[in-house]
Amino acid sequence: MPIYNMDFETMPREALESIQFSRLKTTLERVYATVPFYRESFNNAGITPSSIRNLKDLQKIPFTVKKDLRDNYPYGMFAVPMENVVRIHASSGTTGTPTVVGYTKRDISTWAELMARSLAAGGATSKDIVHNAYGYGLFTGGLGVHYGAEKLGASVIPVSGGNTKRQIIIMKDFKPTVLTGTPSYILHLAEVAQEMGVSFENLNFKCGIFGAEPWSEDMRRDLESKLHLKAIDIYGLSEVMGPGVSIECHEAQKGLHIFEDHFIAEIINPETGETLPYGETGELVFTSITKEAFPIIRYRTRDITSLNPEPCICGRTHVRMKKVSGRTDDMLIIRGVNVFPSQIESVLMKSREIQPHYQLVVDRVDNLDTLTVMVEVGQEFFSDEIKTLQNMEHKLSNDIKEYLGVSAKIKLVEPKTIQRSEGKAVRVIDKRKIS
Repeated sequence: MPIYNMDFETMPREALESIQFSRLKTTLERVYATVPFYRESFNNAGITPSSIRNLKDLQKIPFTVKKDLRDNYPYGMFAVPMENVVRIHASSGTTGTPTVVGYTKRDISTWAELMARSLAAGGATSKDIVHNAYGYGLFTGGLGVHYGAEKLGASVIPVSGGNTKRQIIIMKDFKPTVLTGTPSYILHLAEVAQEMGVSFENLNFKCGIFGAEPWSEDMRRDLESKLHLKAIDIYGLSEVMGPGVSIECHEAQKGLHIFEDHFIAEIINPETGETLPYGETGELVFTSITKEAFPIIRYRTRDITSLNPEPCICGRTHVRMKKVSGRTDDMLIIRGVNVFPSQIESVLMKSREIQPHYQLVVDRVDNLDTLTVMVEVGQEFFSDEIKTLQNMEHKLSNDIKEYLGVSAKIKLVEPKTIQRSEGKAVRVIDKRKIS
């Protein structure tokens, strides 16, 4: 597929790192002068922007965490006057005070460029029609894809989430060729289409660009099988930019290219904060080096992945991050065993009888942690006799025990039992935190 910005996306490593350092120095000087939080953080660490003499010196700077953003709610982390802020986005705030991010006019232009790059990497061109099922509003997904599609020159249908049956009709009538949304909602679309007697095989999609929640390789296979398209993983977070921080290329689908001319990525040991070398798995940390309104320095994303600097067959030279396997704050500790929802998903999706809708319920009984996995069964299997379902539950329980070393009770439920979401799926209910 064509590369949107050949000059930057295929830049030699030495030239790329030179640009990174120049932009980093400018960003550090600006946040030190304009953001009280960063000035205090630098001073407490005994450093100033002039202390950073190369890219490795970035490790001298303290981390920024989500609590810092919430403590400075709403605009305390902004590096420009409010009259220069043309747009404000925010997280949902379901786990606390929302994190608020701002964009200048130039930031919006940069974001559109990055999303145009992303869509092109995922297989879109100016001739395509993008069916954008990401939510519009304070969530960055919908508008991020929208502006990127327009920058690319593609036609965009701003359908957002919800009105699922109407979306299927639009897919038939408008003939979009690129599908975007969260993988859990896209699977719900496929489910509703089947109920309406509509096969994705008869629609016009060639690729789908899905993100905003971790999803496994097994989920990819399920998406591609049901939707008859190539499923591409995209990554981003509002604190850093929104979608468009990194994406898989259509050619390889082996790691997500990080746009390093705008972001510096690190992998750290989540327990010690130590920076880890390429190839080792840990927590992803980002520093933005071109953001004006809301630059962020060494932000701990809580996402678990690794970095790969090897050249890609597509020709892009930026490092690739492995598919996110989970988040440190989503990680469950069950009787001393670390468990990520995506690991459970990988086991479940190997069974042809299982639907890709599941929920983990964690509780504590007699001072011992318990894990119950509720998962939907296909209608044709749910109608089987009780003994058959019990055998399926027993097999899945054994598979999870063998793969993860943790005991789990499997509860097979009929289709449509687990609540659907128009955005990110709710995968975990931890009753230990409720009681």
